[in-house]
Amino acid sequence: MKWNENLQRLLLLLIAIILGCSILLPLGSLFEKAFMNEQGQWIGVSNLLNYMKSPALLESLGHTMYVSIISTVISVGLAFIYAYGIVRTPMRGKTFFRYAAMLPLFAPSMFFGLALTFMFGNQGFITTGFFGHLPFGIDIHLYGSVGIIISEVVYTFPQTFLILVVALSMSDYRLYEAAEMLGANPMRKFWTVTLPGTKYGLISAFFVCFTLAFTDFGAPKIVGGQYNVLATDMYKYVIGQQNMTMGATVGLVLIVPACLAFIVDRYLDRKQKNAVSAKSVPYRLESRVWRDRFYTIYCAVISGAILVLLLTVIFGAFAKLWPYNLSLTLDHFDFTKVAGGTGLEPFWNSIKVAILTAVIGTFVTYITAYAVEKINHWKFVRQISYFLAILPLALPGLVLGLAYIFFFNDRANPLHGMYGTIWILVLVNIVHFFSVSFITATTALKKLDSEFEKASDSMGVPFYRTLFRVTIPITLPAMMEMGIYFFINSMVTISAVVFLYAPDLKLASVMIVNMDDAGDIAPASAMSILLVATSVLVRILYEWATSAMRKRAAKWQSRTNDKQDLGAMKLQ
Repeated sequence: MKWNENLQRLLLLLIAIILGCSILLPLGSLFEKAFMNEQGQWIGVSNLLNYMKSPALLESLGHTMYVSIISTVISVGLAFIYAYGIVRTPMRGKTFFRYAAMLPLFAPSMFFGLALTFMFGNQGFITTGFFGHLPFGIDIHLYGSVGIIISEVVYTFPQTFLILVVALSMSDYRLYEAAEMLGANPMRKFWTVTLPGTKYGLISAFFVCFTLAFTDFGAPKIVGGQYNVLATDMYKYVIGQQNMTMGATVGLVLIVPACLAFIVDRYLDRKQKNAVSAKSVPYRLESRVWRDRFYTIYCAVISGAILVLLLTVIFGAFAKLWPYNLSLTLDHFDFTKVAGGTGLEPFWNSIKVAILTAVIGTFVTYITAYAVEKINHWKFVRQISYFLAILPLALPGLVLGLAYIFFFNDRANPLHGMYGTIWILVLVNIVHFFSVSFITATTALKKLDSEFEKASDSMGVPFYRTLFRVTIPITLPAMMEMGIYFFINSMVTISAVVFLYAPDLKLASVMIVNMDDAGDIAPASAMSILLVATSVLVRILYEWATSAMRKRAAKWQSRTNDKQDLGAMKLQ
């Protein structure tokens, strides 16, 4: 059918235009601004040269590299041992340890800075020796590199853990059997089999962790003190000094390691596909008393530390006047008393933005993945769309937010009307988290046999009917995962929206930063608790409400129905 093919081409063209307008053109505006002066005149690389000559800015670059490398080494090391204990030992409590490791995903990065302030700040209960009840206190000089490193380690731990769990799960037990037959002891097997088998996962975890720490804004803002890093420099240039050109220049510097990590991650992803063959044998778990006890204690200590951070912020949110009056109160949840406070309006705004992002983002991402994966026309347009779809993976949120200012604040732009509205916040969130959802959708669609489309086409069935009646019902679990991913990340993100919110449309994450700046630590903690509680509650409700639906959607892969049908046929 000619009209069916034309409709598919039109869909591809529309997707390419949308991706170009929401990703490529804003980035072009950012690059253009970095090579212009404040009067809008072209000055080449002068901004970059000025940046490289400034001792203060070079110091920020050195600080950023230092905290990112140290945070990455510590986070990857801790997460590797944690993941090894869960994947490679039969210890008890694995489910609890897995969920505990995931808890930081539900909190904004400022959350851990607030927790550390209550523990190790000038009035922290560990610094003061439990408010003078102990004869000594422990002062770690929190504000500066120490505080940023600890916060970044907690912030990056879940992502690193997830990557390493997958890497450790992909193993061939035949290699361990061969090593054992050759007389290798456990340590030699670890160095000659385990580490080489997980090297791609380790490198990928290292780059992902480094990029997250390098581009993070929340933790340095809360516990950085006078220790400047690139993300806070960019914020000061744009918000404090209104120096947009230097902000764009710092943005270019922030993109470099993210792009490098993106290229390495894509390369390793292709390599890992061949790590396990169809003949591979799953890893066999064997009990060893002292080893299992060691990993149980280790995982208990790590998960306990995460829970202590969470409980500390909860207590800080309810304490009447830290550290002088620790009686419990709900006063800090009254956000009308804080500077610029508008009650719970920012919280409801965050929920509204998160819901819109989840619904629209899931639909747009899925249709994009379908067009790229299942439509067989215009290969070049599909390749361009694929590249644009995964490009946001290399873009820090701050850079994306600044690029949107330059692009959407231009009055000559037909899309200028979106600037200052809720829709630009929804759009920047969708683009910021687009790539991971897109990869999820394409992975699910690749599992479907292309015979569905071929059979529909030969029978004259329009592609959209096959999409809504066959493809979407089968891949519904993946779509729901995309929706929950969009929702939770939109609730806690700060970097992408901090430049774009309107004065009458503040978000909860932005309010946390504003309240911390004003010294309202307890209300900032209370708002953080609301964000974490909402994200966890939505995740639990999602798991409960969709379990039956996901089982039903997965039945087509089960042979149970086939057996039942065969049984019924025999009875007949």
